[in-house]
Amino acid sequence: MSKFELKDVRVTDGFFSDYAELVRTEVIPYQWEALNDRIPGAEKSGCIHNFRIAAGEEEGEFVGMVFQDSDLGKWLEAVAYSLTTHPDKKLEAVADDVIDLMARAQRPDGYMDTYFIIKEPHNRWKCLRDCHELYCAGHMIEAAVAYYQATGKRKLLDAVIRLVAHINSVLGAEEGKLHGYPGHPIIEMALMRLYEVTGDPMHKALAAYFINERGQSPLFFKEEMARNNNRCGWMDGPLGLSYYQADKPLREQKDAAGHAVRALYLYSGLADVERETGDESLAAACHTLWQSVARRRMYITGAVGSSRYGEAFSYDYDLPNDTVYGETCAAIALVFFARRMLQMETRGEYADVMERALYNGVISGMQLDGKKFFYVNPLEVVPEACVKDRQHEHVKPERQKWFGCACCPPNLVRLLTSLQDYLYSSDGETLCVHLYAAGRASARLAGQDVAFSVETRYPWDGDIAMKLAMQGEAEFRVALRVPGWCGAYMLEVNGAPCAAEVKDGYAYLARRWRDGDTIPLRLEMPAVCYRANQLVRKDADKLAVMRGPIVYCLEECDNGKNLHLLHLGAKRNFEAEYEAEELGGIVRLNCEGEREILDAQDEPLYTAEREVKKEPAALRFIPYYAWANRGVGEMTVWVRE
Repeated sequence: MSKFELKDVRVTDGFFSDYAELVRTEVIPYQWEALNDRIPGAEKSGCIHNFRIAAGEEEGEFVGMVFQDSDLGKWLEAVAYSLTTHPDKKLEAVADDVIDLMARAQRPDGYMDTYFIIKEPHNRWKCLRDCHELYCAGHMIEAAVAYYQATGKRKLLDAVIRLVAHINSVLGAEEGKLHGYPGHPIIEMALMRLYEVTGDPMHKALAAYFINERGQSPLFFKEEMARNNNRCGWMDGPLGLSYYQADKPLREQKDAAGHAVRALYLYSGLADVERETGDESLAAACHTLWQSVARRRMYITGAVGSSRYGEAFSYDYDLPNDTVYGETCAAIALVFFARRMLQMETRGEYADVMERALYNGVISGMQLDGKKFFYVNPLEVVPEACVKDRQHEHVKPERQKWFGCACCPPNLVRLLTSLQDYLYSSDGETLCVHLYAAGRASARLAGQDVAFSVETRYPWDGDIAMKLAMQGEAEFRVALRVPGWCGAYMLEVNGAPCAAEVKDGYAYLARRWRDGDTIPLRLEMPAVCYRANQLVRKDADKLAVMRGPIVYCLEECDNGKNLHLLHLGAKRNFEAEYEAEELGGIVRLNCEGEREILDAQDEPLYTAEREVKKEPAALRFIPYYAWANRGVGEMTVWVRE
């Protein structure tokens, strides 16, 4: 299945279209100011400053992380997507100017990385494990392809083509080249995207080389470490080379391991290479690693990476709520991987995870005004612990203006500006609808140009109405996803109930379609309590609440302090109430529960078993993604029974 072109889809609903408008009008300009160090009280980026130094137009020292260039690449990619749907000459001129700057900073041999141009020109390509040269290159490639597709302008595209030619002269299987691969993957995805534009077989071959060479014996990173006479904290600890997903070949890896973002970027690149090569062993590896992530190592919010140590996966069913890392970038990477699994195979499981991560683990990373961000996305917060306990210091009770390591904010924006990519796919005979959002799109089906529109108030309402527009008639299939959270649904064509073939979470309608045909779909959307697998120790005797794709939470500002004393109780009758003026417009859930009566504070720390007294309590749940928009306070997703 092929995804739709960005230009062929327009989102018009009041949820994601609101996000797209916020990003276009507020977030992209805000992040440009951040990249230029013009946000009062925010951590400095130094990103644009570094490029000016590299271009010989300013003096000074390199500022930021070794991968600071990547922030600009992500921002430019987001700009490109925004320009595709909302042409903006002023914004395009800003992008053109910064692309000119990047081109001036590029070395004559094609090299482009400000850290090594400014700070360590003699150490280029000497530490692939940790120095992120290929990671930065990957983000520049992604930006270049997106900008070319949006504007037709080739300056950055031609620059990255020269960069890739340089990389290919340094790295590869041939004698005289370094037999290495990136410590932080993403260039694999980027090269496959570049290949789609250029058709240059070298671009595809280099991506395949990075995938196939990784973890082969002798282990490149061990040899590199010996050459550099350096140590690696991850290798000295329990993670070892699995931190880099480089301890064994990808086809032999059975568990999602190491740094969560690196892992999921790598798995996404693995899927891209498989799609172009048809290598069944790579497909098998994708399925194995998917199951490890989605069935044993993922939070109910779609967050991944449970351990602060290494920002990493730990072990099966280890899903602590208060010390979780759950990096925003990791949830974004999971969306990337899920979509690629959908392209490989139309299964509702992949779209369910993609939706779960998007509505919960991703958009939670940004304040509702677009001006503050989370790096870490916890499922339980006690603000005092964040300040006084080193185990919780990575968890923040409120979002930040910017970060010294600012990978998440521009990453989130490039996803939100390209959401159209994730809604539909087609093989020319079947139109698959994966995510539900109001809007319109067009596709070529059974040799016919078909336009269609979708009307819905999803995710707050499960009523979806699809209408087709075409010249003449055409016989093809429409596959509508029935979400895993949906217990019952009703499907019609032109107002009459119809039978559908249900397979792998999709309802298939095969018929001869005509102009004006309508497909109403009603998904029942009650509030539902979920239990975690019994092996998830931290969620024993607790429940989480979902309505449709939205995970809910309790906040202190609605429910008072000491949220751990609240119980859902036995009745669990939820009242769904739409609040148009609250938190940008949400469905709030109200439920009568119970609160343990707190004994006097001068009670002994420990006492013999005694009766726990409870009193009725009105519980107020809000969508998890909207927490921490009303001040600092406690929050929890999982609630005691």
